[in-house]
Amino acid sequence: MEEVPHDCPGADSAQAGRGASCQGCPNQRLCASGAGATPDTEEIKEKMKTVKHKILVLSGKGGVGKSTFSAHLAHGLAEDENTQIALLDIDICGPSIPKIMGLEGEQVHQSGSGWSPVYVEDNLGVMSVGFLLSSPDDAVIWRGPKKNGMIKQFLRDVDWGEVDYLIVDTPPGTSDEHLSVVRYLATAHIDGAVIITTPQEVSLQDVRKEINFCRKVKLPIIGVVENMSGFICPKCKKESQIFPPTTGGAELMCQDLEVPLLGRVPLDPLIGKNCDKGQSFFIDAPDSPATLAYRSIIQRIQEFCNLHQSKEENLISS
Repeated sequence: MEEVPHDCPGADSAQAGRGASCQGCPNQRLCASGAGATPDTEEIKEKMKTVKHKILVLSGKGGVGKSTFSAHLAHGLAEDENTQIALLDIDICGPSIPKIMGLEGEQVHQSGSGWSPVYVEDNLGVMSVGFLLSSPDDAVIWRGPKKNGMIKQFLRDVDWGEVDYLIVDTPPGTSDEHLSVVRYLATAHIDGAVIITTPQEVSLQDVRKEINFCRKVKLPIIGVVENMSGFICPKCKKESQIFPPTTGGAELMCQDLEVPLLGRVPLDPLIGKNCDKGQSFFIDAPDSPATLAYRSIIQRIQEFCNLHQSKEENLISS
């Protein structure tokens, strides 16, 4: 088992960004700045009072299907018309949520109560930096402080309203954006993180870093999802391993690191096609093994959040 390094003072420590072990760390400047320990934190806490559950979707490596999972988690939860869902895309340099959700070309509107999300359905609102660009092909070339300021605005100034689930789609890795959203939401209580991987070791080694990141910043881990977990031929029904799990895949890694494996989602060509069309994969393929896997994972995430809420309510009452 890969242990969490003990030389990091932690993001909440008085020595954060200032200790000898912080030298050379890519997050040193952000930790030293005390981002999140400002009046903005209280404003964000107040804004988030209307949001019941907050879920971060993380991945150590790009290209593992994190945004696709975030979108379908939102679609799946929104199938209950009595549940209000918000999807926030903080992948500042590579915002793909507008495309996946069929919202390319939409613009953000401002009212007296703040920015208004762009709605896919009456109960599914989306916010992304992609809505602020003049073209989907525009490159966002921003340094850390400007990215952090944008995330702060999303959390503080967007009029989400009464929301049951806020899903935050993050960029790959463990960088400024991750530290910012965790610190800004620290007083608003994040339910936890869902970590996306693919079966091969080159992806798993980055996911181990992501798990260690979560533990350092005291972010609960809801569980790991193994995406692109085999391909079942629609004609012969034979399963092929496109990304062979040479080191035991997510299952063995989860056992070693003592984190839950939420499930495995197999490859299905319709997932990519539907994402390009901006449509929910669940509608076109309701009986697909991938759809069934998604639904099982979503149910487990809901159960975790409900348990988390019950624990918080018990703490408050006691």
